[in-house]
Amino acid sequence: MTRPSKLQTTAVFLAFLCMGFGDVIGPLVGLAKKHYELSNFSATLIQFMGLLMFLILSIPMGIYQDKKGKKHVLVLGLGVALLGLIIPIIGGLNSQEPGSFPYIFLLLTVLLLGSGNAILQVAGNPIMRDVSPEGRYSRNLSLAQFVKTIGSLSGSLIPVIVARWFFNVGWEVIFPIYSISLFITLLILIPTPIHERKDPNSHPASFRSSFSLLKNPFVALMVLGIFLYVGAEQSFSSGIPIYLNEKYNIDIQKLGVAGTGLFFFWLMTGRFLGAVILTWMKATRFLILTVLFSLAGIFLLLAGGKSLAVVSISLIGISFANIFPLIFSITIDDMPERTNELSGLMITAIVGGAVLPPIMGKVADLFNTTVGFFVPLAAILYILYLSFYSLRVNKALNKI
Repeated sequence: MTRPSKLQTTAVFLAFLCMGFGDVIGPLVGLAKKHYELSNFSATLIQFMGLLMFLILSIPMGIYQDKKGKKHVLVLGLGVALLGLIIPIIGGLNSQEPGSFPYIFLLLTVLLLGSGNAILQVAGNPIMRDVSPEGRYSRNLSLAQFVKTIGSLSGSLIPVIVARWFFNVGWEVIFPIYSISLFITLLILIPTPIHERKDPNSHPASFRSSFSLLKNPFVALMVLGIFLYVGAEQSFSSGIPIYLNEKYNIDIQKLGVAGTGLFFFWLMTGRFLGAVILTWMKATRFLILTVLFSLAGIFLLLAGGKSLAVVSISLIGISFANIFPLIFSITIDDMPERTNELSGLMITAIVGGAVLPPIMGKVADLFNTTVGFFVPLAAILYILYLSFYSLRVNKALNKI
């Protein structure tokens, strides 16, 4: 295999950075709730608009990718996301003036960002295997997710930095900054050649071959794991700012979405640490460890207390960090000849991020925000079971 050049690696990492911009949908929930005076349930439906595209597009894009290549699909995803970012710019979104930007335009922006993000995830996660040395896929995918989280965290930090040191503007400043970043990434990625691995045992992907993989118990359980994990992550991403606002009267807009910013900061830190740890620890064992820490953080959050909330949010963020790349890479490494089909299936499962938050929002409306967090807690308990199941499967295959 040809060793990837620094330019190839840089181009892929930049695509992951832009992929993180799509996670601004999560912080937008708390902001839109206040801006448009929405209920908890209505606010979380914003995520549904974006994440629904993972359900619609992922498997078709996996099949299309099998024919056209991962780089081609990566460029397509960047283009769609760029279109979504341009709408608020020409539509004149102003966070300081309620009603200045029609709600339908916000939904269209989220829809295109969700579409672009879905396409980028289908191509980006497996293309990292193409630019990784043998045995380093899990490590490099965690590192790529670390870069992605920098993009996610920027949605909370950029408005605060720009407003404080440059201009008196609101959070909508992220849209022109993100647009420029995506455009630069396209200029670098398009002319960069990337050698894509072709497994000799692979065959043309189709809808039938993709869905037939779900007959494999290991694949089905891992796909469900992605569904529940992303649902749990999005639930905490959108729920934490609302929780801090309602329980401790912390102003979401003044503090730059404080809770979400803290959550994404520790996600970013955890993914960097995960890339380091995975140089000497097996992915299956690390998955068990990180899920156990996740559960500890959730129980601390449910225990209550303002100072304890900060500690628990940090622990949840740092321990959630590597669950997605670990499940994804473990599954791909076990069946590399079905990479495009598996990628389509697992990225489709990201729609869990559209399903669990509304359920959590409805529970929060019926009871309270704290009770709402029992929804993502149940999801993480399933992933604890999945982590032990994955370890058992890999032992049976002599991969441990």
